[in-house]
Amino acid sequence: MSQKDTRHGKEQNADGQRRFGRTELPPEQQEAVKKAIRLEWITIGVLVVTVAAVAVVMGNSQAMKAAWIEDLLSFIPPIAFLIAVRIINHPPSRKRPYGTHRAVGVGHLVASVALLVMGGYLVVDSAIGLITAEHPPIGSFHLFGQTIWQGWFMIVIMLLSVPGPVILGRMKIKLAKELHNKVLYADADMNKADWQTGVATAVGVAGVGLGLWWFDAAAALFVGASILYDGIRNVTTAITDLTDTRARTIEGNEEHPVIYQSEDHANSKDWVRRAGARVRDQGHVFHMEMFVVPEPDSAPEMERLQDLRDSLADLDWRLEDIVVVPVLELPAEVHGGTAHLQSEGGQEFQET
Repeated sequence: MSQKDTRHGKEQNADGQRRFGRTELPPEQQEAVKKAIRLEWITIGVLVVTVAAVAVVMGNSQAMKAAWIEDLLSFIPPIAFLIAVRIINHPPSRKRPYGTHRAVGVGHLVASVALLVMGGYLVVDSAIGLITAEHPPIGSFHLFGQTIWQGWFMIVIMLLSVPGPVILGRMKIKLAKELHNKVLYADADMNKADWQTGVATAVGVAGVGLGLWWFDAAAALFVGASILYDGIRNVTTAITDLTDTRARTIEGNEEHPVIYQSEDHANSKDWVRRAGARVRDQGHVFHMEMFVVPEPDSAPEMERLQDLRDSLADLDWRLEDIVVVPVLELPAEVHGGTAHLQSEGGQEFQET
């Protein structure tokens, strides 16, 4: 059994010993996770129908084959997310003292590698089709005594597959940012690729119907390039996070602002001369080491250190595991935030 300190998100075991880090999200984020789980199950249901429908009508079209493979790949991110959310709530232990939050990062990497590999395959396969001038045969259906071009069925199926990913992707991107969950963010990216694939494939098949045979391979090449781009971008971000790079925003294009907020908060304490944080992304939460240089006449008492740790935990729910370390000078890897600090000679300066 464990008891929850609801103010600071810390747990104690049955003997009253403090555990590092949270094992539960705040109520608002817990509700967001429930919504995300529902969306992922809806996504899987939509994909089952889409994959089956595309398989029935795709024939020998390269664009349709690329779209079908892309839809199969789209199962990976939601499945990775559903597995990760079941793992990350396991409490820290002696074997895993940092908890199991890295499951999100591992899931992100798995989904990203799948995108990268299959995107590369589709680009090569489609390029070969263009180079060899392969003319895709699109047959006909006999329905109620009428002969109907199979391309019409392809176009209708692909256009019907567009609204679902548009709606689901917009909903997921909002939740991904709220939860700082990069698997969910990658899945929203995949949904964007899905609807773009639907439109591109419909255009490619229509081009074949107009006698432009190369439209089909060109559409398949566009789909493959889109998947490859998403794969490269997501693999880069996943590897960056797993190799303990300084924590960044969910888009991965800049350092996370909570780092500077935390440093400024620590620097605001009257007993702190300088403070700087070393922060890494654990998957959807952050592990922070806050280094503080105390004022010469202010001994770093345990109560002060614990108060700073607790107040840092209150700043942002992502600050899941915080260690406050008193030091004589800041490590070179940190720089102390943006607050106005006192130099050795008493002159104010601003770190940037």
